[in-house]
Amino acid sequence: MAPSLVSIRAAQAGDLPGLLALYGELNPDDQTLDAEVAADRFAAILAQPGMSVFIGFADEIAAASVTSVVVPNLTRGGAPYALIENVVTAASFRKRGFAGALIRHAVSEAWAAGCYKVMLLTGSKDPATLRFYENCGFRQDKTGYQIRRP
Repeated sequence: MAPSLVSIRAAQAGDLPGLLALYGELNPDDQTLDAEVAADRFAAILAQPGMSVFIGFADEIAAASVTSVVVPNLTRGGAPYALIENVVTAASFRKRGFAGALIRHAVSEAWAAGCYKVMLLTGSKDPATLRFYENCGFRQDKTGYQIRRP
């Protein structure tokens, strides 16, 4: 499905409130960040080389977002790789193609940066979510592990 009225760009300093609203939908059980801590973290994200937060806007509303990190590498001939994280679409904009457009944008940016692969992990077991990522071109052909702080 083609997104309706979506424009995509990298996040800017004034986008923090819209991003925090989206992230509240991504992880509703997360503790709300103190405004000063959020501003400091967001400034660090914006200053981090290779890290981009892409936002899809419906008119002026932040409808969806993905974070992409391009990681320098010493294997694969020095070609970097990319990680996609924090894929979220506001509930009122779901099923309209926003997340797919953002993922395609992030993947395109990764290829432009010379990445040899793009990785994405999801905690979702929902078949529709897994099918969505497969429809975006991802294949489940590796085993992922994580350790979380106790």
